[in-house]
Amino acid sequence: MATDRGPAPRTPDQQPHDPALHAQRASSFGAEAAAYAEHRPDYPRDGVNWALAPVLDRPDTASDAALDILDLGAGTGKLTAVLTGLGHRVTAVEPDPSMLAELRGRVPEARALSGGAEDIPLPDASVDAVLVGQAFHWFDQEKALPEIARVLRPGGVVAALWNSDDDRVGWIAELGRISRSRVSFVEWPTTHGITAHAAFSPVESTHVPHFQRRTAESLVANVATHSSILVLEPAERDEVLGRVREFLASRPDTAAGSFDFPMVTRVERCVRTPA
Repeated sequence: MATDRGPAPRTPDQQPHDPALHAQRASSFGAEAAAYAEHRPDYPRDGVNWALAPVLDRPDTASDAALDILDLGAGTGKLTAVLTGLGHRVTAVEPDPSMLAELRGRVPEARALSGGAEDIPLPDASVDAVLVGQAFHWFDQEKALPEIARVLRPGGVVAALWNSDDDRVGWIAELGRISRSRVSFVEWPTTHGITAHAAFSPVESTHVPHFQRRTAESLVANVATHSSILVLEPAERDEVLGRVREFLASRPDTAAGSFDFPMVTRVERCVRTPA
């Protein structure tokens, strides 16, 4: 299942972290909630099951495969839908009202609440797992990790998943270069992953192959939902998306029809230790 692909290295032209820009990017998705729900990829079941394995394999949960799961920073429900599809009882927590409205419409079987990672609207020890799709890097981990520990039952798991383009493929790497904007190189405030915390076991990680069926226009639409594009002025945004559109039109296998867009999903997990 797993590959040996590690995280992308820091680029030499990366700029220092800008807290104001970070906050702007974190809050940029709501205005494009419908497009986000339509064009962002889901998550591979193999990766989700690997994330949940420490709980699913416990003797006390073996008789009941359905877990109580919190999807934290749930966005429009891309991960929520995978979890409910696997038969779990899911509570989705999301701070942006537009994203939350999309989630409620698309995954009505999930319980959906307004809230954030730093102040989770759930009781103590109420869930078996906390999963986070494409959002852990937006959290203030000094506040979020104690909150996650609070709502987890002992032995529960916290896991984060990130989809990334598989830039080992030549044209994917070129697309990544072409689609960069002037804010693409701003450093994240911490490591792009779960940091060590006394309430949890050491972090484990794996990488899972994934793909999404695309057309040139749907791929352009996906690029347009990324925060490094959403925060740009309209003319600058159009210029970047125009470069992407021209590049895809220049390649016979992406110019017309549909194609598989290769990705890699990085998954990190750790287990809540006894208090």
